[in-house]
Amino acid sequence: MDAVEAANSGHPGMPMGMADVATILWGEFLRFDAADPDWADRDRFVLSAGHGSMLVYALLHLSGFVRPTIDDIRNFRQLGSPCAGHPERHELKGIETTTGPLGQGLATAVGMAIAERHLNAGFGDGLVDHRTWVIAGDGCLMEGISHEAIGLAGHLKLGRLNVLWDDNGISIDGPISMASSEDVPARFRSSGWHVVSCDGHDPASIRAALAEAAASDRPSLVQCRTVIGYGAPTKAGTEKTHGSPLGAAEVAGAREKLGWTAAPFEIPADIAAVWKAAGARGSGDRAAWTARLAAHPERDAFERRMAGAVPGDFSLHDFKAGLLADAKPVASRKASEMALGAINAQLPDTVGGSADLTGSNLTKTSGLGLLNAGNYAGRYIHYGIREFGMAAAMNGLALHGGIIPYGGTFLVFADYCRGAIRLSALQEQGVVYVMTHDSIGLGEDGPTHQPIEHLASLRAMPNLAVYRPADAIETAECWELAIADRKRPSILALSRQNLPLLRSDITSNRCAEGGYRLLAATAPRRAVLVATGSEVAIAIEAAKVLEASGIGTDVVSMPCWERFAEQPEAARLELLPDDVLKVSVEAGSTFGWERIVGADGLMIGIDSFGASAPAPALYQHFGLTPAAISERVLQRLG
Repeated sequence: MDAVEAANSGHPGMPMGMADVATILWGEFLRFDAADPDWADRDRFVLSAGHGSMLVYALLHLSGFVRPTIDDIRNFRQLGSPCAGHPERHELKGIETTTGPLGQGLATAVGMAIAERHLNAGFGDGLVDHRTWVIAGDGCLMEGISHEAIGLAGHLKLGRLNVLWDDNGISIDGPISMASSEDVPARFRSSGWHVVSCDGHDPASIRAALAEAAASDRPSLVQCRTVIGYGAPTKAGTEKTHGSPLGAAEVAGAREKLGWTAAPFEIPADIAAVWKAAGARGSGDRAAWTARLAAHPERDAFERRMAGAVPGDFSLHDFKAGLLADAKPVASRKASEMALGAINAQLPDTVGGSADLTGSNLTKTSGLGLLNAGNYAGRYIHYGIREFGMAAAMNGLALHGGIIPYGGTFLVFADYCRGAIRLSALQEQGVVYVMTHDSIGLGEDGPTHQPIEHLASLRAMPNLAVYRPADAIETAECWELAIADRKRPSILALSRQNLPLLRSDITSNRCAEGGYRLLAATAPRRAVLVATGSEVAIAIEAAKVLEASGIGTDVVSMPCWERFAEQPEAARLELLPDDVLKVSVEAGSTFGWERIVGADGLMIGIDSFGASAPAPALYQHFGLTPAAISERVLQRLG
């Protein structure tokens, strides 16, 4: 109450309503050691109802974490305080995932629970044996992603996952009954969950419910019947406590009703001591685990994986040499599958999957067993038609540690994944999104499936690397970069149609430059064609036409805008000089290309929706042919 009041901003109701449940969870069930918040075998706690952030800040402070300090809490929601409006993973130890977008915390926790079972299968109970606990609100369970997450968790029988539902019957607008009448426990039961309920303000009832949940071999929903804003004399149980300060009079009344006499931001010594002891309760378990790790034969492998380090000898050089030795046209989605064969054979860290498009995304390689309820050691997950749920689960796999997740769908369905992709970027998690069928080149499925604006919209997102490789060599190079980049998510936009092998030099990873000169002009240079993906080969043919007309033309392949922007200005100007016509060629929206070719450049692309037809007819229709491109360049040059 005091922090929200001081900030004149925040959500006091949920923390007040769930304080009793959280006290029993953190004091008796959650296995952690505040002195070592990075302990690999700690239980994971996810506050999916992230608007109630003051609950987790209070828990961390009381339990003895170094931060937040009481001054941090005094400065709740202020610039420079780690106590942000919603929990941010990068701000505080003990925040396992950034939450706030409702439902995503729950779905991310499913990924954490998958990671725990998978690593347990590989390293055994001695190193990996913990639970994932979630506090979720009504809003989390109304969001569509919750249905995807609940279904996946039930199917995989994730018995170490426990969701504590803050069943207070209130949302921002008022009673939940105004907008929803579904039977939530029945929904969970139908998905294979164990369900138990408790009085969220009765310690004995809470304790019994949590014990029952922890003992179940199925994922558990604990229905905690609570009063939002518990203790507030006139606003408790109403939406007035949800997202606004209570006001001085209501806070004073709540202090009196709850029997709390300490001044704001002061914790009585006896209470503080009990909480500090709770924060140290797991120290013995942690010490025993540390001893087991020291004696474990796979200690080095476990520590490397949990640190997110890629082995120093990881390389795709031999694989790329093989591509050159057997040069042939291949779709970049197929080239990705081939690269994954080499990657998965070297890296036990990878866990792949697809949202019911395995045969199209080509994300499953030989030797990857299925990860399912009967085989948690498997490395491939059939996520079902759950694109958003898959993306959020991959965030959880990455956040847990020990796993490099990748998952596939069509690029057009990046829209379904976007909220989770944004959290990948915000949390600096190296999730790899394999997104195939990247343009009108997919053909007859038509405009509903043909990405147009997607590349531009994804490139607008901070800390996201969007790769669109032009051939099999570039595809392998982009995979190398995505695997190495553990602080930034990657999107691989891959073609359905075959692409010729354009590269003959593998001495260095040219895609690391973001853009590079693939073909140099022979006649005096007057134009530079900058293309990505499947249009690079078309640009090369267009350059030949222009050269035949006496127009010296470079072709630049630009698989990654973000990496190109990171290059020194001199290198960028050398590649794209001011004294030539710069032309972008991409089978997608031209939005943003002026940043590359300049305001006076020529942007060739598609600024309408696509159409249903064979791919060659579509490229002809939209003017993405060597003849059409060269003609437009000649017209511009006069």
